[in-house]
Amino acid sequence: MKNLFAKAVIMLLISLSVKAQKTTCAAELSLQKQGLLEVTSHVPGVLVELKYATTDNFMKKDVYGCLTHAYLQKETMAMLKKAQENLGKAHTGYHLLIYDAARPLSKQWELWNTLTEYSPEKRRTYVADPKEHSIHNYGSAIDLTVADETGKPLEMGTKYDFFGEMAYPKEEARLLKAGKLSQKAIDNRLILRKAMKSAGFMPIEYEWWHFNAFSRKVAKEKFSVIP
Repeated sequence: MKNLFAKAVIMLLISLSVKAQKTTCAAELSLQKQGLLEVTSHVPGVLVELKYATTDNFMKKDVYGCLTHAYLQKETMAMLKKAQENLGKAHTGYHLLIYDAARPLSKQWELWNTLTEYSPEKRRTYVADPKEHSIHNYGSAIDLTVADETGKPLEMGTKYDFFGEMAYPKEEARLLKAGKLSQKAIDNRLILRKAMKSAGFMPIEYEWWHFNAFSRKVAKEKFSVIP
């Protein structure tokens, strides 16, 4: 009887676990209905830690709620897969670690409205103006880093979402010469940049972690904005 009871309990727990896995929040269902794909189901080796689904971000609060999985457009996903493959070939055991991917426009407004200490012109350096939309709002931009064999992020010189020149790729040579940025941090950024650019992604001047699959103009032409 004890064995039968234990077996019944185990089967119940498995059933509940399966049901929990099938439960998806409204935000994720909306992304799926727009044709976006969940990253870890399509790209082996990529890790995900959405920073806006935690309190470890510049807003110091959970912005995304139940949106805890990374989603991308199909074409962007294919590029990401190539980037992970190229990274793995060059550095065995290394993983791309995603901090942000598809971002609803409603969340873009939350980020924008938080940075009231900056003028709108300066604010655009760090967060795209919601009126113009971010490429994140089309599922065609990724914020990410590189993690080692243990899943630990490599040293990049600043944290994710650091607002200032230490995060600017365009200032790396000057910052290295001034002793403000280490050669190791720059080398690690180059590992990330090489993997992403080899797959067709485009870096930007102000954030070492941000890469676009398409320009804003092309993204708007190809896809619908995520509300």
